[in-house]
Amino acid sequence: MNVESKEIKQLLQSILSAYGYDFTEYAEASVRRRMSLFMSTRKITAFPDFAHLLLRDEMIFEQFIQELSVTVTEMFRDPDFYKSLRDHVIKRLATYPFIKVWVAGCATGEEVYSIAILLKEANLLDRAVIYATDINQRSLQIAKEGVFPIDRMKQYTQNYQHSGGTESFSDYYTSKYDSVLFDKSLRKNIVFSSHNLAVDKSFNEFQLILCRNVLIYFNQQLQNKVINLFYESLCPFGILGLGNKESLLFSEKKSFFDDVDRKEKIFIKNI
Repeated sequence: MNVESKEIKQLLQSILSAYGYDFTEYAEASVRRRMSLFMSTRKITAFPDFAHLLLRDEMIFEQFIQELSVTVTEMFRDPDFYKSLRDHVIKRLATYPFIKVWVAGCATGEEVYSIAILLKEANLLDRAVIYATDINQRSLQIAKEGVFPIDRMKQYTQNYQHSGGTESFSDYYTSKYDSVLFDKSLRKNIVFSSHNLAVDKSFNEFQLILCRNVLIYFNQQLQNKVINLFYESLCPFGILGLGNKESLLFSEKKSFFDDVDRKEKIFIKNI
């Protein structure tokens, strides 16, 4: 897509004015890539035509939002991360009478169900609430339903086992045709809700916040803003888990966190 940066910035500003969605601090390379793909799949050749469609047709805009915010995920993705949660975080969570977890940017919910399983196996799920949020309404609906393709279960089972899981992973879901439905006992303590990290505020105090492989789509300014949001949302000595390509290194709040597991990007709020 041969478009100047200022044209993309102008369109994102127009989207903010027209719809209230703020993507102005998303990483340009990511936005450009998603725009190019959106135009290609719909055979839109001219950027002005694309911009006109987005700003005049709400249905087209909603489709664009779904594709702009879609993320690739899987259950127990990066198993060593979950192994570290089992080894270093679960015992700390167990000291609280009531546990609140925020999975920010939950996409289609695979990570949410992974956390629910981890808490269930530690006998903590009954006194926990997991808040699962995303900007993408279509992804949230998939997450709420808890239905996933059966052909992914082999990989998910391997991830679960490598993360330290010792139960039979198939006990957590029921197979039907080419899909599986995850058990209601996992879903009953999950609250699914829309939340935009770019503009929305803190809505609770949490013992654990996970936001993995989301910040990489933001520019440095927005990353810093979101880290501040997480800091404000964590209780004293609350835990923050990020993706393996993400860091607190350039955050204003870097000194307010200590490492729990530097390699797996798990941090503890120290003040």
